[in-house]
Amino acid sequence: MDTIGQRVHQRFSEAFPGDPQKLLAERIDMTPDALSRALRGQRAFSSLELARIADVLDADLHWLITGDLDPHRLVLAARHDYDFNSGRRSVPGREGDDGVLKNLGLAYRQAYQNAALPESGLPPTPAEVTSALGDTFVRNFADRLEQKLDVDVVRLGGLSTSYCFCIAGRRVIVVAATGSWFRENWSIAHELGHLVERHTDRQVPPEAREAQEAQANAFAAELLLPEAEMKAMDWQHIDAAELAQRVWDLGVSTEALERRLSSLKVVRSPLVTEWAAHPTQRLLRRHWSGLHASISIDPITQRMDEATSRRIPAGVQAAHLDLIAQGSLGKGTLAWLLGVDPDDLEVDMPTADEEVDMAELTRVLGI
Repeated sequence: MDTIGQRVHQRFSEAFPGDPQKLLAERIDMTPDALSRALRGQRAFSSLELARIADVLDADLHWLITGDLDPHRLVLAARHDYDFNSGRRSVPGREGDDGVLKNLGLAYRQAYQNAALPESGLPPTPAEVTSALGDTFVRNFADRLEQKLDVDVVRLGGLSTSYCFCIAGRRVIVVAATGSWFRENWSIAHELGHLVERHTDRQVPPEAREAQEAQANAFAAELLLPEAEMKAMDWQHIDAAELAQRVWDLGVSTEALERRLSSLKVVRSPLVTEWAAHPTQRLLRRHWSGLHASISIDPITQRMDEATSRRIPAGVQAAHLDLIAQGSLGKGTLAWLLGVDPDDLEVDMPTADEEVDMAELTRVLGI
């Protein structure tokens, strides 16, 4: 695409196929005639008009202006809420999450600068991912992903849903700290599906996101609840204690289990459907025998506490500590990552003789 007008026209056709151009004109506060002339190159778009176009069309502003993607952009894939009645997906809290995600993206760019992703990709199938992660990976899903597949998992409070992105040579999954460990497992598996399918490589029109969400959900379902394993189990003659044990071992909610068995047309006891309507924790508290196996530790509460706590990968913390010690960075970003006041963060910092010109260094590093 040679001109801004041509790129705007292309993105509008992708986002709103078949709709008249006046629809875009109304949304960006331009007259249809002014938009038509700008698309033909007979007048220039103002910076405000381009910003509004990028917002309405969910387009990369850098690409609209230059024809090249912004090398520092974050292309996010998010876990969408799904309304089973309407069949629609949405991320209702996305606007509120943007500030947190931008801060996290900055932290990664500062830590790793402009590193490129490794050439070796992720295992392409759920079975190969399971083989790489090892048995019972759901017990410490985040740790296994970092150790075995070099995928960072960040857990932060205040987010409405989970996300993933690739930046500064790192693949990153971000989950909300809700305390729901079984929902977290599904969210991690869902975002891993986006990364495996390379959905963060480029922005796509809204209608294409439906297909991406379906792919990510299918990947998560097969990873956590493999079809062959589900069909091999006896679900017809199961009691509450056995159901609780399977839910604990599989690391999923009773609702997710019921939906998976239903989609696979597995014949099952009415007990499975009945418990799908109740909180998973209730089933475990009432019927899981492992709850009383240890007097000193309550494993259910332990899992909940872990899914509530802030989690920042050790690698990004170490990178920030090194840069702070060299005088290349202040400690503000690391303090934000850890959720503490910068004044309370005790780290090695350069002496006065070792200090560098931060403004110049920031300019050189591009951060």
